[in-house]
Amino acid sequence: MLKKILTTSAAMSLCAGAAYADYSLTVLHTNDFHARFEPVSKYDSGCSSEDNAEGKCFGGSARLVTAIEEARARSNNSILVDGGDQFQGTLFYTYYKGKLAAEMMNKMGYDAMTVGNHEFDDGPEVLRGFMDALDFPVLMSNADFSGEELLADKLLKSTIIERGGEKLGLIGLTPQNTDELASPGPNVIFTDPSEAVQGEVDKLTAEGVNKIIVLSHSGYRVDQIVAANTTGVDVIVGGHTNTLLSNSNEDAEGPYPTMVGDTAIVSAYAYGKFLGELNVTFDDDGNVIEAVGEPLIMDAEVDEDEATVARIAEAAVPLDEIRNKVVAETAAAIEGSRDVCRHMECEMGNLVADAMLDRVKDQGIQVAIANSGGLRSSIDAGPVTQGEVLTVLPFQNTLSTFFVDGATLKAALENGMAQFDNAEDDGRFPQVSGMKYVVESGNPTGERVVDIMIDMDGTWEPLDTAKTYGVVSNNYVRNGGDGYKMFREASNVYDFGPDLADVTAEYIAAHAPYQPYTDGRITVK
Repeated sequence: MLKKILTTSAAMSLCAGAAYADYSLTVLHTNDFHARFEPVSKYDSGCSSEDNAEGKCFGGSARLVTAIEEARARSNNSILVDGGDQFQGTLFYTYYKGKLAAEMMNKMGYDAMTVGNHEFDDGPEVLRGFMDALDFPVLMSNADFSGEELLADKLLKSTIIERGGEKLGLIGLTPQNTDELASPGPNVIFTDPSEAVQGEVDKLTAEGVNKIIVLSHSGYRVDQIVAANTTGVDVIVGGHTNTLLSNSNEDAEGPYPTMVGDTAIVSAYAYGKFLGELNVTFDDDGNVIEAVGEPLIMDAEVDEDEATVARIAEAAVPLDEIRNKVVAETAAAIEGSRDVCRHMECEMGNLVADAMLDRVKDQGIQVAIANSGGLRSSIDAGPVTQGEVLTVLPFQNTLSTFFVDGATLKAALENGMAQFDNAEDDGRFPQVSGMKYVVESGNPTGERVVDIMIDMDGTWEPLDTAKTYGVVSNNYVRNGGDGYKMFREASNVYDFGPDLADVTAEYIAAHAPYQPYTDGRITVK
């Protein structure tokens, strides 16, 4: 895990003048829930009812319902907001799309959320249906969506709500590269986050609002940049990078809140494992004079709301036959966490890339490339269910085969390393099979990948930039996702192969009990 990069001194120094504060507000927040309506394991994948009964599970909608109710009871004024990415991650989303998320968020009484990139996974149509079902506004400031009729009359850049007799301005942020990460379509044009936020701050300020909260699905680093480059923002509720901020958890990436100037930045990891609880005090002019709190872990100490447990169990009935089917067995846990797979060779990356290449190698394919952002969790040792595989690979991607020259392959690997010095935005990191490469991480962008070797029928040969190679990836990457735009011009393209999750499940079954491994195919220096 990353070390803490900031101290809590800034937050502590704000506490001195709190005694005579005019207005206090509790900001309750979640982010990157990813359809984890049921409790999850320590690996962020499914957790059995037996393990839940033994206190080994975390999160789930039923715990959040209880925790939110108890947090509201501790506060005179509170709001509940979300930092985006309610969509995608389990069979619940595959089956219900946004319907169950809307139902649960309405039940919990959210006041607003921002659009995450995964809210665009199924295009503007599914996002619109989700918004129509919500009792609260969805926000996105840094995009021109006026040309998208499904969004233009519904999505907002910012909104004003009242709490305790005071006006609160809420602004939404979405990743600027959402067009690479999801499927927003050609009519949504994304823009610079700092400029967008400042524009909305100025509008809200002109309407007499002096307490402004940004709901940002842009990542911890971008949140700090926005805080530094804008004026008038009091709180940023983060998302996108699954960042845990805490003053007590040793795995935290920074303090809760992280102070940049007078702006308090908070984030509560992901998957419903934590409920963020920030207590902010403002003076008469809307200045933050105190900002303290801590994310609350949703472990077995938090009671599950019985009615919510029953509702989620009811919603799970159509899914159970699929996800409970045991499809394979693994001899050990398969490491698939983003902290590992987005930075180096990992066991899950090798498994998925090997499975892809194994399926199509007899079609003249030499190389497999799997984007690490498509690997969503680990799998624990023992029997492997289809539900676990779908939690790792939830996007319903299909195998894509195509042919490119060696220069294009080199460009693809360099794209995978383009964000390597940015620990927050490297879902493009390429896990591979049939290939070895070395990363010189200190080199400039575009010159980081060296010593590329290709397995040509059992013989390792240096990459030939003029030679044509057969490649397998998923349809998302082949169509330019995660920055792999160079693959759009490939030849002999076939994007409609079998589902990647099915291919991976069958590969594990064929090698049961599967033994996870790394073998040095990617070396990072």
